[in-house]
Amino acid sequence: MRRVVSFAVAAGTARAVYEGLRGLPRDARWTRTNHAGRQVDLYAGPAVVLGTAAGSGSAPVAFAVLAAGACGAYDDVRGDHRRGLRAHLAALRDGEVTGGTVKLLGIGAASLVAGALLKERPVDKVLAGIVVAGSAHLVNLVDVRPGRAGLAVFALAAPGLLRGSTAAAPMGAVAAVLADDLGESTMLGDTGAHALGAAVGGAIVAGTGRLGLAAHAVALVAAAVRGARGLLARSPV
Repeated sequence: MRRVVSFAVAAGTARAVYEGLRGLPRDARWTRTNHAGRQVDLYAGPAVVLGTAAGSGSAPVAFAVLAAGACGAYDDVRGDHRRGLRAHLAALRDGEVTGGTVKLLGIGAASLVAGALLKERPVDKVLAGIVVAGSAHLVNLVDVRPGRAGLAVFALAAPGLLRGSTAAAPMGAVAAVLADDLGESTMLGDTGAHALGAAVGGAIVAGTGRLGLAAHAVALVAAAVRGARGLLARSPV
């Protein structure tokens, strides 16, 4: 029953926020040209952030979701086109704080705080933080075409429904906007993708022991490294 309530609260909140934002005058800061050259809004992002936080039923997970969404929103609105960790760290050495740096430090710190609240032993706290941050990065990494991130959330979160209700919130929030995302009228952006990923990570942490956390952490770090190498390979020399 808790899973159903969590799903419904997340879906209802996300849909209400999305419809409210869509009724506002178009804001260029929240508009993008997608891969097909269509103008789409980024309103699905804030909608799923608030929906997931409302339905999570866990203060640490809600905190991670809101923090990841805020960092993603900063990058959506204020970020630039620099790609890859090296580029952002190089800018930081020169005294420039990029959107990528805000995400790296902000989501990383929030994930460690959430992990510390979700687990009791020091090693588990660190592993939990890595899983939450890594999951946030992974969902954003696959968000390259309409619906990809949303479908990834369903695939990653579905097993968690067997262990608790936390996984129902990101699934409900995604369900509320997935048709619009697939229809290319909106997109999650960094705001929504990072927040949903953090929620999935929180669900994994809540229902997983140390060995499982370690396995997830290794897999997520490997995915992040592979993704970074892919970005470098596609970057001009």
